[in-house]
Amino acid sequence: MKKNDVEFDASRRTLLKSGATIAVIGAVAATGLLKTAPARAQAGKASQAVAMYQPKPHGKDQCDNCIHFIPGKTPKDAGTCKVVDGSISPQGWCVMYARKA
Repeated sequence: MKKNDVEFDASRRTLLKSGATIAVIGAVAATGLLKTAPARAQAGKASQAVAMYQPKPHGKDQCDNCIHFIPGKTPKDAGTCKVVDGSISPQGWCVMYARKA
């Protein structure tokens, strides 16, 4: 098996996890369960648990290279995310990760 084949499998796994997470969020929103959730869920942000957030990178992928990441005051300070709730490490990662172009 080539090294690239292993990386492709990991990407496919990540894509499937992302799709499953988005499907769960959509199902919750469609059933109206968000009406009883905290205000941050109503704002459209997923919890860190739902996004499977981790404060360390996933290979070369990390939050400071994601289109959703909003940096802190300095490059090393924690920032926030457009789609995941809470404080986000620049070196973190979650299934909502989308590489900047």
